[in-house]
Amino acid sequence: MVLAIVIFVVLFGAVAAIGLVFSSRNAMSKRVEDVVAGAPQALELDVSRGSGQPDSPFTSILERVGSTMQQGKKENAGLRQQLIQAGYRESNAVNILYGIKVLFPIFLLSMVIFLWHPASPLPYIAAAGLGYLLPDYGLQRLIHNRQKKIRKGLPDALDLLVICVEAGLSLDQALARTSKELGVSHPEVSDELNLVVLEQAAGAGRGEAWKHLADRTGVDSVRHLTTTIIQAEQFGTSIAKTLRVHSETMRLKRKQLLEEEAAKTSVKLVFPLVLFIFPSILLVTLGPALIQIYKVLPTLVHH
Repeated sequence: MVLAIVIFVVLFGAVAAIGLVFSSRNAMSKRVEDVVAGAPQALELDVSRGSGQPDSPFTSILERVGSTMQQGKKENAGLRQQLIQAGYRESNAVNILYGIKVLFPIFLLSMVIFLWHPASPLPYIAAAGLGYLLPDYGLQRLIHNRQKKIRKGLPDALDLLVICVEAGLSLDQALARTSKELGVSHPEVSDELNLVVLEQAAGAGRGEAWKHLADRTGVDSVRHLTTTIIQAEQFGTSIAKTLRVHSETMRLKRKQLLEEEAAKTSVKLVFPLVLFIFPSILLVTLGPALIQIYKVLPTLVHH
């Protein structure tokens, strides 16, 4: 069984190496054809974390391995959207994730083979399955944590926007100021608002830039805020009053969510009380009495 797994890993590595060679040749030939034909290349604004820094050798390996596992455009677009919601906007993020999903199962299989080498095939299947599913689970956890931070920092961002707009700044200037001030306390919100400022500076409309913000974050509160701002711009209502009403609504909703969580506390405490605290109290209160009964019971039996 172990020999079969080793042969499978070797064959898989050989196939992946051949795929890398052919993919690199195809990419090179495509670039040569574009240069010869004089086709203009689209410029992509890649505002992402770590931009301008060279990729590490490990990242390059993951990217090259992942480039051989490309799926359809629809699947790649959905995965790219998830990576953007997690905060990874690099152009090679999809390839790196595919590379992790390829190499991580091989790594787990190698650990099982060399450290455990069981006779049953179930550990090998479990290692391969976990290696393939854990990257997706980790990505979902990253998205959830980032969205939670954005929800937490959005009311403060709205308060700063209201203050700046009421002080006489336009919405675009207030947005730039807010993104700068929130850089330390809420870096995720600051990053997203800064992208809105950059998109508008590049020529995108206000409504389009805010819709992109809602798509990048995937947060319902941001989507509602986007709809509110677009409607205020279309109907000509006051932006300051609209933002203030929306901020108060968000704070009320946040208060209701906290009250709901507090109401659930008594129910959630039942399980630790019954499983951990109650046995300890029972042992402390009845323990000495049980010891005395154990000592006195033999004498009573003899009498």
